[in-house]
Amino acid sequence: MVVQALAFYLFAVVLVLSALMVITARNPVHSVLFLILAFFNAAGLFVLLGAEFIGMILVIVYVGAVAVLFLFVVMMLDINFSDLRKGAMQFVPIGLLIGGILLFELGTLYATWQFAPAVQEKLAAAASVAIEADNTKALGEILYTKYFLPFQMAGMILFVAMIGAIVLTLRHRPGVRRQKVSLQHARRAEDVLEIQKVPSGTGV
Repeated sequence: MVVQALAFYLFAVVLVLSALMVITARNPVHSVLFLILAFFNAAGLFVLLGAEFIGMILVIVYVGAVAVLFLFVVMMLDINFSDLRKGAMQFVPIGLLIGGILLFELGTLYATWQFAPAVQEKLAAAASVAIEADNTKALGEILYTKYFLPFQMAGMILFVAMIGAIVLTLRHRPGVRRQKVSLQHARRAEDVLEIQKVPSGTGV
């Protein structure tokens, strides 16, 4: 139990510090690297909570895809971040106000859940269900039985959004040679190959 508590505080402290460095680092590449560190520590917290599937998804999806994509975009784009930061201090009071409101709402939500009636009985019932199967199996059974239709609808919405993003960003520039699959399949060997007989001792 002591080891778990130490691991929790270690992951939590590193997560908070790395999250602060994401928004305070001057170099955007360093910000993305601190974001990756924050994702890893958040995954460690999920593993400590027994949600190993969510922790692995956090590492695979966010670290392996999203954060790496951010890193490549930041490194490839020539953006003058000093110009972007001009005038940002005027929005600090509004940001602090919104952050304080969100913190108050989270504290109120936690206090209400902590002292809700019959909370111990509900936690015990949920724990008994979780003991019957591991995290990944239980999540799969719920997604593909009770929530099958919403799960498929969410995937379809994401698929449509992906197609829409591709269509909106696709640009046809003149003078650019593009691949034409139908012409490649219709091409014959006689159209592109020429066999010549070269006598011995002579060149072409």
